[in-house]
Parts: sequence; structure tokens; C-alpha cells
Amino acid sequence: MSATDVLTVAAEGGVIGDGRTGAILALGVGLIGVAVGWLALARVAGRFSTGNARTGAMSAMAVGLVGTALAALHLATSSGGPGTGNGIVGAIVAIPLGLIAMALGRRALTRSRRAERSADRFEHEREFGSTS
Repeated sequence: MSATDVLTVAAEGGVIGDGRTGAILALGVGLIGVAVGWLALARVAGRFSTGNARTGAMSAMAVGLVGTALAALHLATSSGGPGTGNGIVGAIVAIPLGLIAMALGRRALTRSRRAERSADRFEHEREFGSTS
């Protein structure tokens, strides 16, 4: 089974379940992405000392992308409109959640790179003395 087939089956609700299952899956993945992105931002700010902020940021961006793709695929494959019970509204809500997760991950990645550069600069100045 190819990756496209797996995503299509997941977006359609899998083997069992009604039309809302794919939207609920996309919502869950989007919420997990937002949580991971928020934790990555907290790690960069120094609120948590466990884990790697860069890994969390990349994970949030990947999970957000998957959530957005699942929601878009569910929207493309479901029939009917809002209020029909096919999970259209859930998929519409899941798209911004995935995008928020990607934005949080990108922000955490940018902040971790900036913090890494300033730490390297500080270490360089401490080792060789100030050049200015």
C-alpha cells in the first residue's frame, strides 16, 4: 500500500467509522502539533530543561503538515456540505490547527538558531577576548 493510499484511507475515515473519523483524526493530529510546537517554544525560552528544542520544532512542523494534508484530503474526498455529518466542519477547523503547528515549529526553530548563534558568539568572545 502506497503512502497516497494510506492518506486516502485515513482521510476517508479508515476501514471502520463514519465520515467524521477522518476529520477527527486530522483534528487530533493538528492539536498534537500545536502542543509539540508550544513545548518547543517553551524549551527555547528555558522554561523546560528536558528535550531538544530543535527536534521539537521540526516535529511540530512535520505533524502540522500531516494534519493539514489529512484535513485537505478529507475535504477533497467527502461528499455533501456542512451539517451533513461527513466531518466537513471538523476538517475546516483542522486546517488552521495544522498551520498554527507549523508556524509554532518554525518560530521555535528560528529562536533556537538565534540562541545557538548568540551562545557561539559569547563563547568566542570569552575565549579570544572582545575585538571591539
